[in-house]
Amino acid sequence: MYLQRLKTVGLVSALSCFALLPMGCKKAPPITLACNASAPTVYPGDPLTVTATAASVDPNKKNNVIYSWSGDGVTGNGTTATVNTASLAPGSYTAKAEVKEGKKGKEGLKPGQTATCSADYAVKQFEPPTVSCSANPTTIKPGDSATITATGVSPQNRPLTYNYTATAGTVTGSGTTAEYSSAGAPTGAVGITCGVTDDKNQMASANTTITILAPPPPPPAPKAQALCSISFSNDARRPLRVDNEAKACLDQVALDLKQQADAKAVIVGEADAKEQAKTAKEEAYAAKHKHAKVEDAAAQRAVNAKDYLVTEQGIDASRISVATTTTDAQGAQDYLVPAGANFSSDVPGTTPVDESTVKPQVRKPLAERHPKKAAQ
Repeated sequence: MYLQRLKTVGLVSALSCFALLPMGCKKAPPITLACNASAPTVYPGDPLTVTATAASVDPNKKNNVIYSWSGDGVTGNGTTATVNTASLAPGSYTAKAEVKEGKKGKEGLKPGQTATCSADYAVKQFEPPTVSCSANPTTIKPGDSATITATGVSPQNRPLTYNYTATAGTVTGSGTTAEYSSAGAPTGAVGITCGVTDDKNQMASANTTITILAPPPPPPAPKAQALCSISFSNDARRPLRVDNEAKACLDQVALDLKQQADAKAVIVGEADAKEQAKTAKEEAYAAKHKHAKVEDAAAQRAVNAKDYLVTEQGIDASRISVATTTTDAQGAQDYLVPAGANFSSDVPGTTPVDESTVKPQVRKPLAERHPKKAAQ
């Protein structure tokens, strides 16, 4: 009976195998595991996951399946693990996974119930930043300023800091724009360097140039300029009188003074050799005789010409100076002296007239001759 029972049980078991599997009761295939990283390369800090996919797991789900992970920065206890790439230096890495199947507490004890896989990935070095540098304007005058602009780019959008240097002068600023001051810098080309640094201490720099122009030469110092000259030799009977021809010249002098309100005039009187000898003789005599009269024809011509400008043309007397020279002529030379000009150095050889001793003469017409005397 016992033997018959065994045979019956065996028959039932066999029938059960054929019911479950058409090919009969065979050994279950071993479990397999495949790993895959979400990206082949990443930068430090980028998200990265690794997935393990098992195959040939017990279809009846009678067995328990557990996963385990290993690798630098890898954490996980299921089909997916995460990688802390921020903690990894640039290089190549491998994430490993293991799967075990079996009854709870006995997973992986039987052959074919354990499988492993790995996924390779690389952590790349952050690319260094780049920067461009420009100045506006590029040409300035001594003491002027310019704006410096730096445009930095990080391929991975890392935070950037800026710095600036100059071969002369100073640059102030730490952002994308700075101000260059040329104070104290010599003229010529000045080199400006724009620098940028990311948070990984990777640096880049670029250069630009500013030209400081030499200051223009100062304008030439104003000079006294000769205007028209007056001849007093036209009227032999009145050689000191300002005649109509002289008036035409002096009218032009007055017009120049009115057009240049900050200019002055100097009238330099002249006497011929005979008049100069007479004056010298009178001065010698006056040196011994207190009340002796001295007539200086050159001084008198200058004073008379000035008087015409003041009384007839309304020119302020303080704007007109009078002087004499030793030139052998019966005339006067008029000069316009712009503001800032030095007449004494521009026209040497003149002597100022003491206007307290030489007074202007009234312009009187020549007296008519008596008819009888004229007839004789």
